[in-house]
Amino acid sequence: MQSAMTKQLSKGLLAAAATSALILLPAGAAFAGSGPSAPAPDKTKRSVAPSPAGNPVSKKAVAAGVCDDAVEIGQKGLIKRDGTTLASVKQFYSKKCNENYGYLWVWESFHQNAKPYDVTLGVYNYTSDTTYGANAWKGTQQEFWTKGTATVKDCTSAVGTLRPAGAPQPYQAVSQKRC
Repeated sequence: MQSAMTKQLSKGLLAAAATSALILLPAGAAFAGSGPSAPAPDKTKRSVAPSPAGNPVSKKAVAAGVCDDAVEIGQKGLIKRDGTTLASVKQFYSKKCNENYGYLWVWESFHQNAKPYDVTLGVYNYTSDTTYGANAWKGTQQEFWTKGTATVKDCTSAVGTLRPAGAPQPYQAVSQKRC
C-alpha cells in the first residue's frame, strides 16, 4: 500500500512540476535552436576598399587584373627612411589564375604628409634575374598593384621603391623570397 501511495504522490508531484514549468514560460518564448535561422552572411559582398593588408578586390587591384582569390605569400618588406616606415611591399599569389602579384601600400603617416611621391613595383624572378609586371607611378595614391606574372614555378619576391618629392634616390624593400 505504501508503494501505491508513493507512486501516486510521485505522479502528482511530476504533474505539478510540469504545470509550474508551463506557467513560468512566457507564450511565444524562443529558445536556442527554435524558430527560423538567421540568414547566412553573403560572401559575395566583399569590401572593395583599399587596405594595408592588401585587398585583391579593391578598385586598384581589379584595374590591374588581380584575381580575387589572391593571398599574401611570404613576409612583407618595409620601405624605411631613417628608421621610419614609409611603405610595405608584399607578394600575392592566386591559385585560380596561377599568377604572382606585387603589392605596395604607402603608410598613412607618410601618405598624409609627403605627397607627391614616385613608386615602382614588380615581381623579381631569381631564376631569370628579371623583374616582371614592373610599373611606375607618380602621384598621391596609397595602394599599388602589379599586373599578374607567370612566375609561380620560380623563386620570386615583390620589389618596390618609393621616392619622396625632392629626394635624389628612392628607398626600397623586397618581400621574402618564395619558391
